[in-house]
Amino acid sequence: MAPLIASCAIGACALAIITYLLWPTWTNTTAGDPDRLPVIIGDTLFNVPTRSIRVKMQKRSGVQERVDLAFLYPSLTAPETPKHVTAETVETDPAPIDRLFVSIAAHHDAMSPEERLRIIYPRYWDVNASRSADGLTVRPFRENTAYATEDLVFDDASAFVARCTRDEKTPGMCMSVRRVDGADLTFRFPRAWLAQWRDVAGAMDRLVKWMRGTRG
Repeated sequence: MAPLIASCAIGACALAIITYLLWPTWTNTTAGDPDRLPVIIGDTLFNVPTRSIRVKMQKRSGVQERVDLAFLYPSLTAPETPKHVTAETVETDPAPIDRLFVSIAAHHDAMSPEERLRIIYPRYWDVNASRSADGLTVRPFRENTAYATEDLVFDDASAFVARCTRDEKTPGMCMSVRRVDGADLTFRFPRAWLAQWRDVAGAMDRLVKWMRGTRG
């Protein structure tokens, strides 16, 4: 019996050690900070706040193709009662005006945001209709193009770029894309926020740093 008891004891110790080593360590214990999940998108690791995830089926760690998030602006905290959406409706639901939306998706070597700005957009914008607003250059796209009713808004000095729909029956929305290794982060926010675009750009910078491992 002695060898059997010894084997059981050794097995129990080994199991305890393995359980300790594999126990999740991604929970951020800072007071008031949401728990975070490690997800790998496009072979790139992100630590995303669980309460900010908009699609229920995405609330899991590990490899995913895409994750959709929402943050209150300017606090960048998770909404208290996020609206339930599905992967099919996440892009079409009306956007509350106090939220900054972020979608992280694998880009699979698609054209980068910088290449699109340099190669694609100039083919469609109206070169004679450029104007400036608080340091931003605003170039409307021509009618009868793929981007009709939209404007390209950018600042050369800070590399801030956004494609925005115009205010009509519904408030305009802006979309800004940033590439991080194998993933593209698409930020969506109300066009009215362009009045404080430097603060919005700073918020996007902080979110990228936070989800990549640091909070600043």
